[in-house]
Amino acid sequence: MTVLLGCIADDFTGATDLAGMLVKAGMRTVQMIGIPQEPIGNDVDAVVIALKSRTVPTAAAVAESLAALRWLQQAGCRQFYFKYCSTFDSTAKGNIGPVAEALLSALGSAFTIACPAFPANGRTIYKGHLFVGDLLLSDSGMRHHPLTPMTDANLVRVLQAQIRGKAGLLDYAVVRQGEAAIRARFKALEAEGCNIAVVDALSNNDLMSIGAACADMPLVTAGSGIALGLPQNFRRAGVLADDRVADVLPPTGGLRAVISGSCSLATQGQVAAMQAVHPSFRIDPLELARDSSRVSAALDWSASRIHDGPLLFYATATPESVKTAQAQLGTAQAGRLVEEALAAIARGLLAQGVGQLIVAGGETSGAVVSALGITGLRIGPEIDPGVPWTVAITRESGERPLALALKSGNFGTPDFFLKAWSRLSESL
Repeated sequence: MTVLLGCIADDFTGATDLAGMLVKAGMRTVQMIGIPQEPIGNDVDAVVIALKSRTVPTAAAVAESLAALRWLQQAGCRQFYFKYCSTFDSTAKGNIGPVAEALLSALGSAFTIACPAFPANGRTIYKGHLFVGDLLLSDSGMRHHPLTPMTDANLVRVLQAQIRGKAGLLDYAVVRQGEAAIRARFKALEAEGCNIAVVDALSNNDLMSIGAACADMPLVTAGSGIALGLPQNFRRAGVLADDRVADVLPPTGGLRAVISGSCSLATQGQVAAMQAVHPSFRIDPLELARDSSRVSAALDWSASRIHDGPLLFYATATPESVKTAQAQLGTAQAGRLVEEALAAIARGLLAQGVGQLIVAGGETSGAVVSALGITGLRIGPEIDPGVPWTVAITRESGERPLALALKSGNFGTPDFFLKAWSRLSESL
């Protein structure tokens, strides 16, 4: 097996987001859930290892990421990629900075970039400040995130608080000059003692230029946007075909359902749009704490309705409702109750014949994928920027193939849950 690009993602939907971008750019890509226990097939250009390390203790995040790196090195990867969210989700102490520095050290490298920009989804960086649409990150809905509230849009400042080295800025005045100017600025920043530089980006053309300038960089750290600019480097090196079709999935069937745990503004709108036309069942952490039979009730409700069309099971709620539940139960307990309930519902839905499942939210996706015993995904066609359909490739033999769309909470148009099924049909 010769893998060109080895990627480490700090959550499940983020991993799928990155893998989808690579497939869109012509790289045959698989996403592995956790560190693989055995070799993968030979028809793979990129591997994305999905960890659940965004909000775990920093030492655990570093250890898991280094273990993933070792596996990717053994697979012969030519370049490595640490992927985090396009909203730079992290706490004051990490885990983005500490993981990036640990990977740099393990690779014997002195310099890398930090660039969560994803213009197609409204994430841009200017003068080191991250924007979500027209709003600074600190003014967006991310300031209310229950686990990683982002209250500072200045990424240089956020990153500097997390790392031992020096954070720098490669601003747009350089980026707009193209690849050569960016490369020259990389060298200057490294000479100044900077080990991680935040890079401005306002458009896909900027990402292409930045990606080209990163061709010889052992480690790239970014959101999924930079993935647009990396495959071209492998083509220039003659190791990736120009005409490769990478997004074909094997046939799937079965019934359809949506499970939503994200409380982002985007997902709130998507839940409302689906509720208007399809039956829905609400999962509330306070009810879960009072009534241990709530999951059974959800599956009993589903049994008589699932054959009539997609059903929605959701814990999505407003920031005020989330804070109320956290105040009464504690943040960790409220999250655990919801994740365990939604994962149990997913298992029950598969037993009822569901074979095409959408899951919204990174933490929820991680819980569902783990509960279903899935260890790998074949990446297929894009539904919306950053969200592809996938098919589980390592379930038990004899089981029905399972199509999964793992959606980051912030991604997708308001009608995402309604239109995703037609995109899957087109790919079969």
